[in-house]
Amino acid sequence: MQTDKELLNLIKESHEMNSKSDFVSNTELHLRKTAKQLNKKSRYKWRITLESGFLVCSALLFFSLSGREFIYYSLSPFGESNSVFPVGSQEPLIYIYHSHDQESFISETQSSDPNIAYHPSKNISLVGERFSQSLKKYKINTKYENRDVMSTLMKNGWSHSKTYTVSRGFITDVLENNKSIKMVFDIHRDSKKREATTIKIDGKDYATVTFVISKSNANYEKNLTFAESLLERIEEKYPDLSTGVIVKTSLRNQSTYNQDLINESVLLNIGGVENTLEEE
Repeated sequence: MQTDKELLNLIKESHEMNSKSDFVSNTELHLRKTAKQLNKKSRYKWRITLESGFLVCSALLFFSLSGREFIYYSLSPFGESNSVFPVGSQEPLIYIYHSHDQESFISETQSSDPNIAYHPSKNISLVGERFSQSLKKYKINTKYENRDVMSTLMKNGWSHSKTYTVSRGFITDVLENNKSIKMVFDIHRDSKKREATTIKIDGKDYATVTFVISKSNANYEKNLTFAESLLERIEEKYPDLSTGVIVKTSLRNQSTYNQDLINESVLLNIGGVENTLEEE
């Protein structure tokens, strides 16, 4: 069975068709997903074997620690980030922030225009904060960004187009002072209509999740693999909760979304302007 790399090599060696960049990107993404699905059964057997071994080792470790202080451990499943760490330590593995931290919702602002649906406190940052709290409940240490991008823009007299410049300064500072961080999430809300950002599960409405990756950065391949891994895990439990991975391939002035700063970085669009905070 051909691997992802072999499939991509076949594309490179095939007759040149001068396809548009968006077509090439979407085809590449489709081939990657297809290859992963074809290998799913073999990967499942491998994972069962690995998890069985891990459970045995965990049991042995537990009994060997009998009479000592009990310590929780978590296992990161993505590539080179695999590591066992004590939750009691102060070193975070995940950084959560918002480049557009005042993006809000019609239900909170009473404005139907996404361009002015902003609020200083009732906004997308509440979703990121809840995400951080949930991860900590699962014994995963996180660092949540409390600095305000919009306030920094106003202080410096900068336009809204400088938001990613401000958040880049935040990320750079955090990564320099927290070498333990492996994953970074920039959480937004979309501007799409409600029907495109909402799903009903067991009779209850939820905001959908979309992964956004910029192709114009040096870490594109690793960012994409990270997003696809997260998408696959979501699809296993809630097949329609995510609308998939979007790869931004604009040829002019495409933002990197600061994803060039770390391998496992992704922008998340959680719901849209017509969703409620409860659904988010």
